[in-house]
Amino acid sequence: MADSSTNQNTRLYHPYQHLNNVPIDKLYNLPTSPEHLFPEDIFRKHRSWGENLQYYTGTGYLSGAIIGGARGTVQGLRDAESGESVKLRVNRVLNSGGQGGRRLGNSLGVLGLIFAGLESGMTYFRDTDDLVNSAVAGLGTGAIYKAAAGPRSAAIAGAVGGIAASVAVAGKQALKRYVPI
Repeated sequence: MADSSTNQNTRLYHPYQHLNNVPIDKLYNLPTSPEHLFPEDIFRKHRSWGENLQYYTGTGYLSGAIIGGARGTVQGLRDAESGESVKLRVNRVLNSGGQGGRRLGNSLGVLGLIFAGLESGMTYFRDTDDLVNSAVAGLGTGAIYKAAAGPRSAAIAGAVGGIAASVAVAGKQALKRYVPI
């Protein structure tokens, strides 16, 4: 006779399993499939353009601000002169770190903004979400970002952007496939 409380889409959970001498009187059936707040979310295959925009722009700005701030702080420590007072040294280090963080954060945020727009546009027009969208978005992002520097710089930056986006997506797919979580 099959037990109706066990299902293939659930797993048994005991909340006090890590404690000693607690009787197993309560077992809960927890779902193993993803839960969605709205039923229409079940059929979504990718993030919306607004979610893409927030994700890429925010991630780019935050990572650029952290990396640029750290790099600027190190540069400020190197540039500090031995004859300066402690207040001047601290001021130099803080100013250098803030300036470096702002510059790199803004640059990477703009790159994320352009990439998100291009990738969302490609996904909308092609009606599929694959490596091609990311590669074309990376190519376009590099070309647009460096367009003011001339056609040669734009072509080189576009190629670098396309390759970087392709490698990132391929690496993500490899991690999903070969690294158990």
